[in-house]
Amino acid sequence: MNFVFSNRSLVLLAAAAVVLLATFAFVGLGWFVLIFDVLLIIAALVDYFTSRGAAKDLVVTRSFQKRPAIGDPTEITVTITNTGRRSLLLKIKDEYPPEMALGEQGREATLQLEPNSVGAYSYSVTPPRRGPYEFGTTAVRCLSRLGLVWCQTSLGNADTVKVYPNIRRARELELRALGAHSFLAVQRKAVRRGEGREFESLRDYVAGDEMRNISWTATARRSKLTSVQHQIERDQTVVIALDAGRLMTGRIDNETKFETALHTSLALMSACSRAGDNCGIVVFGRRVIRYLPPKRGVGQMDAALETLVDIEPQLVESSYSRGFQFIASNTKKRAFVVILTDVIDKDSSSRLLEALPLLRPRHLPLVATIGDRDLNASVSSPPKNEKELFLQSAAEELLVQRGAALLQVEALGGLALDVTTQTLATELLEAYIRVKVRGLL
Repeated sequence: MNFVFSNRSLVLLAAAAVVLLATFAFVGLGWFVLIFDVLLIIAALVDYFTSRGAAKDLVVTRSFQKRPAIGDPTEITVTITNTGRRSLLLKIKDEYPPEMALGEQGREATLQLEPNSVGAYSYSVTPPRRGPYEFGTTAVRCLSRLGLVWCQTSLGNADTVKVYPNIRRARELELRALGAHSFLAVQRKAVRRGEGREFESLRDYVAGDEMRNISWTATARRSKLTSVQHQIERDQTVVIALDAGRLMTGRIDNETKFETALHTSLALMSACSRAGDNCGIVVFGRRVIRYLPPKRGVGQMDAALETLVDIEPQLVESSYSRGFQFIASNTKKRAFVVILTDVIDKDSSSRLLEALPLLRPRHLPLVATIGDRDLNASVSSPPKNEKELFLQSAAEELLVQRGAALLQVEALGGLALDVTTQTLATELLEAYIRVKVRGLL
């Protein structure tokens, strides 16, 4: 049966037991205590059956303060409505996913609800990863009319909740890379320098202006030398190619390289949105897993969160040729293609280099390899024994292969970055700004 004896029942049963022990020699009194216990149990059962209907007057709902995000405490509010005519004392315990970390305040509450009233309580959980999570029903205990038992039932609905990438973390990465004024400060700086290729305005010629910036048609019309001011181009196209293969499963500081690259991708998308550029994402492994066509606007960030919500790297070799061919086939306008991957051996770097011509010369690729900080640290000090000597030799060989691969990327007409997880966002966003300021697209 779905009931639990209340403290009142337990106290009465305990008192009867004490009396029985204290008067063990009196047989008649012992029978009295036994009859008392039987009657108490019968009264508790009757109390339960006459009180359990109160649960039908309760309505339980669960709501989230904000969209759940990985690593971000999320407050959950459980609301209970008493539509009945009786005052109820309730104990409530919500069923949350065990993978989530529960906040210090716990998930249980005791509420006194008057007739036709509403009560609520809140608790917080922190999701450790992205993807769907299952919330169960809410366990509710209602004190019976006589207070002898708690009538227990489950109310509310089970919910499937998506945990998204942490957009706040992405914004922080963007601000840390571009400064407090984000892209606007860089844009004003570029306009002052006259860089970029998009027309901004005309002005009188000033000594020192480059000849290529003189507008001869405006000069003829105004009968005096006139220069053209340019600004950073808007409405350009950026495509982020995110590797979800074996090389991105490596963990650094309790986080996979893929997770770091994912949040950096969102930071780059945010910068592109502020700059007026179209930005899209291609996630590929052995095949193309997800594709978000390049667009701009507030809705594009929400679409990116939906696209990336449940993707995890797989222990398979990534096919750069399939990923790059897909980008070349679906992106007709010249684009800045940012490839977030890692090349830690000769085979992976050769596959990347063989596939890179699929993007050239129509597009401008940038290969950002996310290095292992421990790999660089292992060659920074002299070896102490034979084991460390062999480890350093292997690490140095991998670093040489990585460097050679990145040089070949530049030889093929692309751009290359060799970064760690700590510097990825800063260097990638700075590279994006350089591409725009220099008009490389």
